[in-house]
Amino acid sequence: MKSIFRCLGFALVLPCVFVLAAGASAQTAVPSAPAPAQAAGLPSAESVIERHIEAIGGRKALEARKSARIVGTLSVPANGMTGTLEMYAARPNKVLVKQSLAGVGEILEGFDGTHAWSINPMTGPMLATGEELAQRAQDADFDAALNVASRYTSLKTLEKTTFDGRECYKVALTRKDGTEDIEFYDAATGLKAGSINTRKSPMGSVTVTTTLKDYKKTGDILQPMTLRQSLQGIEMVTTFTSVEFDTVDPSVFELPAPIKALVK
Repeated sequence: MKSIFRCLGFALVLPCVFVLAAGASAQTAVPSAPAPAQAAGLPSAESVIERHIEAIGGRKALEARKSARIVGTLSVPANGMTGTLEMYAARPNKVLVKQSLAGVGEILEGFDGTHAWSINPMTGPMLATGEELAQRAQDADFDAALNVASRYTSLKTLEKTTFDGRECYKVALTRKDGTEDIEFYDAATGLKAGSINTRKSPMGSVTVTTTLKDYKKTGDILQPMTLRQSLQGIEMVTTFTSVEFDTVDPSVFELPAPIKALVK
């Protein structure tokens, strides 16, 4: 399962293998009902998202970046599992995520612009195909935050509600494959507060709720430094400790040897 971390201006993919390794089984997603028409008096989804872009630094600042490297720590409070995280992303759509989890080992996941792949101690090397590949390709878009209108078939502000104790606008974004992403934006600050996303994985369709907190400035970009993900009642907390822009070597995204063997 992947969770979209689009508030950084690009879609970073966080594998949820940690949750399944901790004993949770994959949950089959129930197709969502068609989104209702936007209620009167609510701001448009486009304006809510544009306000967020301006709040984190503006389009000019986001467009100036070509790559990013983010380092952090992981923890699963329910079972005391801890680990480290390193993520790389580059324009237009390259991503590499490395997780090292105590008791599990190293988990790798990437997209090189063509192939979506993963390597972990439980499944070995794997290539994504079909719907999962299409979802991974869309999620790898470095300019995801700037290209929302072209990435979705419809955008709607559903309601003003409470999310993580904050008054938020709830926005529904319908993907080209018909699935729906739900995002929450703080009504007071404009900043993205979290999301609910369902994705295909080798373990089935799973849904993750993500909460974003502790926004801080790195250069001229404001971004969350704490990310909480919840799947079937099990929570993982990611704390980002370092964020760098435009320092990533392109060779980082080359396919590992076990994946090259599968491609051949």
